[in-house]
Amino acid sequence: MPNLSFVSPTRNSPWGTYLSQIDAVEPYLGHLARWVETLRRPKRALIVDIPIELDNGTIAHYEGYRVQHSLTRGPGKGGVRYHPDVTLEEVMALSAWMTVKNAAVNLPYGGAKGGIRLDPKTLSLKELEKVTRRYTSEIGIIIGPQQDIPAPDVNTNGQIMAWMMDTYSMNVGATATGVVTGKPIPLGGSLGRVAATGRGVFVIGREAMRRLNVPMEGARIAVQGFGNVGSVAAKMFAANGAKIVAVQDHTGTILNEKGMDMTDLLDHVAKTGGVGGFKGADKIDNENFWDVKTDVLIPAALEGQITAERAQRLSTRIVLEGANGPTTPDGDAVLADRGIIVVPDVIANAGGVTVSYFEWVQDFSSFFWTEDEINVRLDQIMIGAFKGIWETSEKHKISLRTAAFTVACTRVLQAREERGLYP
Repeated sequence: MPNLSFVSPTRNSPWGTYLSQIDAVEPYLGHLARWVETLRRPKRALIVDIPIELDNGTIAHYEGYRVQHSLTRGPGKGGVRYHPDVTLEEVMALSAWMTVKNAAVNLPYGGAKGGIRLDPKTLSLKELEKVTRRYTSEIGIIIGPQQDIPAPDVNTNGQIMAWMMDTYSMNVGATATGVVTGKPIPLGGSLGRVAATGRGVFVIGREAMRRLNVPMEGARIAVQGFGNVGSVAAKMFAANGAKIVAVQDHTGTILNEKGMDMTDLLDHVAKTGGVGGFKGADKIDNENFWDVKTDVLIPAALEGQITAERAQRLSTRIVLEGANGPTTPDGDAVLADRGIIVVPDVIANAGGVTVSYFEWVQDFSSFFWTEDEINVRLDQIMIGAFKGIWETSEKHKISLRTAAFTVACTRVLQAREERGLYP
């Protein structure tokens, strides 16, 4: 089949990484393999121009994207990130991973993703609101509560979702709370949504440790990225008896062999915006983070972090992927050779989209659940999905990543086959 003309992936770039994962799963798809090419092509990719007037009166233009990889199993679902390095290829890969993630935990969604190429730190709040509203209007032709439901991702939050929801509602002439998830509670947001991704990382990590006989008490954990996902996961691991020995974020890398006090660290991050300068740990060189001896390493920052070279240096038993696509194909191969278990992103960080699903359901019914109800349902879904993936891995003697893709891609392609091709 000819390659897509609009991206030029390399082996370890985001779309290249995704394609190699699809290649790995193809032998396990049985008769459904005849449909596999649909997974290698996004259904729809929209590139938009976002012009706004800055506070100083000049006009600025930003590049925005919304990619719907697959809508076979339901409306698109996936986050929106604001980052200077956002590209069409990255958003395509993230949307494809959302297709797999939603199917892996059996949510009735396809995969989508959005992004704007900008550094939000360089904009005022007013400018950020303008960018968000114009972007929402531009992609408004393909999003909606039953078409495609955005959510927060890197550098976006509940406030940005509130502006998106308001803009979409203004354009359709009715309040449409279900058009985005991750909203503030007063606008139809769900309890438990903010902590959901980090909670899911912890729950899946705990299940993996149990199956691999790694005791939780005293387990050494290192976390890369201390935003919404990394900080919640770290806090829950620490609360259950593990030690957080190393943390890295954009402000630096810190190490404390005895384990850090999470309350103090979270206070420090809330005050200063990062882990750098934390008094309860020593500062170490950023690259040395990959040499810290651990039981569980949680990459919870951006994609492409665990390269072959870093994978060679890791001294850990489990890599628990909190971020999307943090391990390159070359890195994956090295970890497999070294017998380090990788718990893949498409199951490990699926807690966020699972509670987004609960939020969407609550918005449709205008009936809201308690946080305890949400957490019980989240844990049930995550643990059940992980059990199926683990059993598939053992049955075929394949990695957890290929097993997760086998379970997920089988669901997507079964739906594709049942639906047939229109017209």
